[in-house]
Amino acid sequence: AGITSLLGSGVYTAAYPLHDNMFYCLPKILYEEWANYSVFYKFQPMGLVRKYFGEKIGLYFAWLGLYTQMLIPASLVGVIVFLYGCATVDDNIPSMEICHPNNNIIMCPLCDQVCGYWKLSTACGTARASHLFDNPATVFFSIFMALWAAMFMEHWKRRQMRLNYEWDLTGFEDEEDHPRAEYEFRVMQKSLSKDQKSKHKMEKLTCRDRLPAYMTNIVMMLLMIGVTFAIVFGVIIYRISTKAALHMSPNPFTRSHVQLTVKTTAAIINLVVILILDEVYGAVARWLTVLEVPKTDKSFEERLIFKTFILKFVNAFSPIIYIAFFRGRLVGRPGSYLYVFESYRMEECAHGGCLMELCIQLSITMLGKQLIQNNLFEIGIPKLKKLIRYIQSKQGAFQEEERQKKLQRYETDHFLEPFAGLTPEYMEMIIQFGFVTLFVASFPLAPLFALLNNIIEIRLDAKKFVTELRRPVAARAKDIGIWYNILRGVAKVAVIINAFVISFTSDFIPRLVYQYMYSPDGSMHGFVNHTLSYFNVSHFQEGKRTTDPGHFGFHVEICSYKDYRHSPWSATPYEISKEFWTVLAVRLAFVIVFQNVVMLMSDIVDWLIPDIPKDISLQIHKEKILLVDLFMKEEQGKNQICESGLSTGEKDNCSRSQSNNSTMTHAHTGLHTNSTKSL
Repeated sequence: AGITSLLGSGVYTAAYPLHDNMFYCLPKILYEEWANYSVFYKFQPMGLVRKYFGEKIGLYFAWLGLYTQMLIPASLVGVIVFLYGCATVDDNIPSMEICHPNNNIIMCPLCDQVCGYWKLSTACGTARASHLFDNPATVFFSIFMALWAAMFMEHWKRRQMRLNYEWDLTGFEDEEDHPRAEYEFRVMQKSLSKDQKSKHKMEKLTCRDRLPAYMTNIVMMLLMIGVTFAIVFGVIIYRISTKAALHMSPNPFTRSHVQLTVKTTAAIINLVVILILDEVYGAVARWLTVLEVPKTDKSFEERLIFKTFILKFVNAFSPIIYIAFFRGRLVGRPGSYLYVFESYRMEECAHGGCLMELCIQLSITMLGKQLIQNNLFEIGIPKLKKLIRYIQSKQGAFQEEERQKKLQRYETDHFLEPFAGLTPEYMEMIIQFGFVTLFVASFPLAPLFALLNNIIEIRLDAKKFVTELRRPVAARAKDIGIWYNILRGVAKVAVIINAFVISFTSDFIPRLVYQYMYSPDGSMHGFVNHTLSYFNVSHFQEGKRTTDPGHFGFHVEICSYKDYRHSPWSATPYEISKEFWTVLAVRLAFVIVFQNVVMLMSDIVDWLIPDIPKDISLQIHKEKILLVDLFMKEEQGKNQICESGLSTGEKDNCSRSQSNNSTMTHAHTGLHTNSTKSL
């Protein structure tokens, strides 16, 4: 607390433990056997990591190592699911119908005026690519990943218990944190502002004192979330306007690749915005937490984690959630489309559904964050800051070699990056865990890319801690704290989101309903026509009709669009048909059944896997027995002393002592019996 107050008041600029010389045994072993990319296939030396950096950092690397190991089976199953889609794409009847050369279905324009009619067969590539990620195996993979997340949680609890036993943390309780220097300074200011009578009272910051900070927090959090939504909306406008502009291009190649161009560029724009806002939101979250003036470091860390997670989670997943659940839902129909600002028509999904677009957005965002933010930023920024600090502190005209000889260890460490806590390290892994679990139904290769990233990430973080950061103050901890609760929350939400992705974003449910309720022969033949509705082009509104009639050799009178509506020649033209309500009912039923079944299976996994490994529980049980035996032997020794030639008064005291010891012995025996039953 004393050095913290001195740092807070500016007496000292920094305080940190010194790194051992790299030629000493422990740092050298860590550098060669841990912080080295060439040993990526080896297990981490967790005992040495804990000895050099403390239990808290040791638990982080142990958790990261277990998470990476658990990604191996998930990656293998994901690759098998992807290969299944590749192997069955030529046998997929809906995509075969779309790609058939005799398919002459004319589709309605995708935008007003500049977009023309188009043949459904031109969507052949998209339909075939969609099958790679939208097939029956993805449903199985979603269930598997939900159970995988539950098994990961249980295995971590077992691993954590084993480390607690090996590191002598089983009886450790979190010590009460000392007040932060900033908190004490604010309390002192409050005390000085009171009159002389209240100076003798113990002052503390109340909710009333923090009310302005709380109001600022609420307003700023809502504002930042609003900024994220506004940027997502801006990208939507970009896609709509760019699509219309590219359709006006005289270049036939440009017009034929409009969809791919718009999807890819929009995904890249979203990635760049996410990377920029991540840095901004991290700084804003820390500023808002400082405003609250938390009393202890633990309270400060938990509040900072909560704000940072909310802002970065919304930032990373808002574009993905829009594509998965909102794009193509608020479109309307030909002749009655919905518009933004009365000029921009809402986006439609490709005929293969929005799942392919969701996969593109998810893959670009995930890979971009891992390659740019998690790796390049972690390598480049610390080195750049180290160089800047060195240039600013350089004195005289010493040559580099002479200066290095004159530098003391504390001076060398001062050039290193200050340790800012484990929050950034955990945060990037939690966001990655969200990519792996939340939308895995649309991107089964996500665990594989996460595994490849984490193999590098472990060694990168290790090298950063050994060579790039000032040595952290060793701190004891018996668990990973609030991060475990966040992981459990993400795993639960993942079940719900994947249920909705399978049900509403993919075509799994419409295919299932058609095959078992509407198909004349129980096959998928005719599914494409079943999902299309017809529109009379003479019913287009004035000013919305296309100026590009197409090159079909005939005048288009009827075009098709993807929806369940009555035909223009029926008694109720363009009204929603009963097939729509049937599919919707099955979709909602699937969400309910999938969610409850998967969560029940996850609870069964939790129940089947014990939290404490059997060998550890047996060892703890043996230690309890030894303690009870030792206590009873001590009592027997005292009894023998009391019985050997004492006076009457001393014997009375011994008898009273024996009765008390007998009671305590029975209590210990009861403890032994209860522990036996629990085991």
